[in-house]
Amino acid sequence: MRVLVTGGCGFIGSNFTRYLLSARGDWEVVVCDLLTYSGNLGNVTDLLTCPRLRFLKGDIADRDTVTDAVADVDAIVNFAAESHVDRSILEATPFIRTNILGTQVLLEAARSRRIGRFVQISTDEVYGSLGPSDWFREDTPLAPNSPYSASKAAADLVVRAYVRTHALPAVVLRSSNAYGPYQFPEKLIPLMIANASQGKPLPVYGDGLHVRDWVHVLDLCEAVLQVLEHGRTGEVYNVGGGNERTNLDVVHTILELTGASKALIRFVQDRPGHDRRYAMDFTKIRTELGWRPRRDFETGLRETVEWYTRQPAWVKAVATGEYRSYYERQYSARLASATIAPQASLAIAT
Repeated sequence: MRVLVTGGCGFIGSNFTRYLLSARGDWEVVVCDLLTYSGNLGNVTDLLTCPRLRFLKGDIADRDTVTDAVADVDAIVNFAAESHVDRSILEATPFIRTNILGTQVLLEAARSRRIGRFVQISTDEVYGSLGPSDWFREDTPLAPNSPYSASKAAADLVVRAYVRTHALPAVVLRSSNAYGPYQFPEKLIPLMIANASQGKPLPVYGDGLHVRDWVHVLDLCEAVLQVLEHGRTGEVYNVGGGNERTNLDVVHTILELTGASKALIRFVQDRPGHDRRYAMDFTKIRTELGWRPRRDFETGLRETVEWYTRQPAWVKAVATGEYRSYYERQYSARLASATIAPQASLAIAT
């Protein structure tokens, strides 16, 4: 089996590449990544000498690149995406190009080459925002609320169209928030770990009570492989961790693990259209494919904090240049007008 992993130098893609090479010792992997700000070749440097891995730098929206990438592969797993909501609010064009056009280019190449399996990696954000109860199921109507989630929902629908129109053997996997090693520090958990470790302010959007369901990236990798090998064509599979936490809960746990002070928390202006709660019902993948999350959140988060604290060179390398510019654009004004949480608010997460 030879698998094309697009976005294989990003957070989830690099973890999946590692997992796949380990879990399937006779498989080969082609990694295609444009190496933008969050696509870090350092995430897979130690794998580049592996004879079962080929690396190709390229853009999935470029047909020539994709034609080269899909040559002689049996399956495609599409992790490649612009994935940060805040960036999509600042500028949506790259999200439309990569997430929609890039997916269509890959699908067309898969159709032309008669690829045996196409797995589209999607997100719970395509469903919109939940109230205080219930969970997203695979038949929940799509109601994206950000340019990022809208682009991912559109890509899911393009995949559906290729299944129905061209009988392409494709599957969609929608995941809740992933966490773990190699995650770019613009996302909540690595950002808070980095700032707490350096004694910097921890910017928390709004009241900090937005709820997310967290799944460890290695549990997610196991789910992706199950769907790749056994998922039913045309189906959608939800993946979650069963770990609902408010953002403030997560921040407090990170402060405890790093030994940093609660006084570092700053409540900043909320992001526009910020979804209040996500929660996944993953009954379908559990009953059909036997997958379930195996890592509890407390242990996984502690191990994640330990990984980042052991990797200062990696953190320093990725948190420079373009990322610093983005951080200033996103947080400098917000932090200037931020409020320090009173003890009563802090107690919510304890």
